[in-house]
Amino acid sequence: MSKILLLEDDLSLINGLSFAFFKQGYELEVARTVREAEAVWADGRYDLLILDVSLPDGSGFEVCKIVRQTSKVPIIFLTASDEEVSIIMGLDIGGDDYITKPFKLGVLLSRINALLRRSKDFADTELCSNGLRVEMVKGQVYKGDTLLDLTAGEYKLLCLLMQNPNVVLSKEQILDKLWDCQGSYIDNNTLSVYIRRLREKVEDDPSHPQKIVTVWRMGYKWNVVG
Repeated sequence: MSKILLLEDDLSLINGLSFAFFKQGYELEVARTVREAEAVWADGRYDLLILDVSLPDGSGFEVCKIVRQTSKVPIIFLTASDEEVSIIMGLDIGGDDYITKPFKLGVLLSRINALLRRSKDFADTELCSNGLRVEMVKGQVYKGDTLLDLTAGEYKLLCLLMQNPNVVLSKEQILDKLWDCQGSYIDNNTLSVYIRRLREKVEDDPSHPQKIVTVWRMGYKWNVVG
C-alpha cells in the first residue's frame, strides 16, 4: 500500500480525496499547515507528496525545498494559480507535477499512478557510464567520487538519458516520460534549460558537451564514450 502525504487546508477537498484514495488502496496522511507538514515529514515515510501551494502559514514550495534536501520522493503541487512562472518555479525547485484547481479526480489519480510507477522504475538498479554512477535506491548521482547536487527534474532527466544509451530521444518523448505534460505547461525552452543545467553538472566542459549530445532537429542522446 502506497502512503501519501497531503498538505491541504480545504476540508471539503480533504474529505473528498480521503474517500477517493481509500477506494484506490492508498494510505493517506493529512497536514493542514506548512508547520504540520514539516513535522510529519520528519517523522514519517511516504511514497508520494501532494502539496497545496497557498496555506495559512506559508507555501507548499517551502515544504518541497525541505524534502528535496534528503529525498527524491515524487511531489505533486495543487494550486489555484495557473501562471506559467509559478508552475515552472514549482518544477524547478523539485516538483514532479503541477495540477491546478479545480481539477478532475480521475486526472489526479492518473498522475499519482504514473508517478508511483515511475519512482519504482527508478529505484530498481544502478546506472554507470561516462564516469557517472547513479544509485537509484538512494536517488544519488556520483561523478567519480563526488556526489552531485541535482534537482529532482535533473535527476529524472539524467536517469532517462542513461537508461537509453546512444538512443536519440525526441523532446516530445522526454517531456511525456518525465512530466506527462502533453505540451500543457512544460515547453521546449524549459527542457533546454534543464539540459543546460544538467550539462553544467555532469560534463567536463559544458560548452562542448560529450555526454549529453544534441542531435539537430531530432532531440538529445546520452553518448556513451568508450
